[in-house]
Amino acid sequence: MDTPNKQATLVNAEGLILGRMASKVAKKLLNGEEVVIINAEKTVISGKKKSKIAEAHVFLEVGAPERGPFHYRRPDRIVRKTVRGMLPMDKMKGKNALAKLQIFLGVPEELKNQKPESVPDAQATNLRGPQFTLAELAKEIGWHQVE
Repeated sequence: MDTPNKQATLVNAEGLILGRMASKVAKKLLNGEEVVIINAEKTVISGKKKSKIAEAHVFLEVGAPERGPFHYRRPDRIVRKTVRGMLPMDKMKGKNALAKLQIFLGVPEELKNQKPESVPDAQATNLRGPQFTLAELAKEIGWHQVE
């Protein structure tokens, strides 16, 4: 993957609610901004862990491996697909917007010095119910983390 551009908006996904963060990122992408998301595996999903994992297992049974739909198990790919679902992919502006998105597991060396932008509406501290990280979900559905 290319190295991120200096003008790109940097978003630290750690402690952010997946859907809320994805909607804010999709809006920025549609406005023409380049967005880089770091710490994708530390994104928070709200709800009971057991029921969300059961939903994911049912979803994984849909389709065929050679024809699709393709079900990703890596957290960065899950975040990308979530953002993609919030873009008008049948139009050229949606495809161009998705091309301006980069997602990383952890923090790459070249981004360690940059200060990430906060997304206050998506903070998981606002949640009162149960929650868990995207990495926990990904491990349950078959992601084998390589260190």
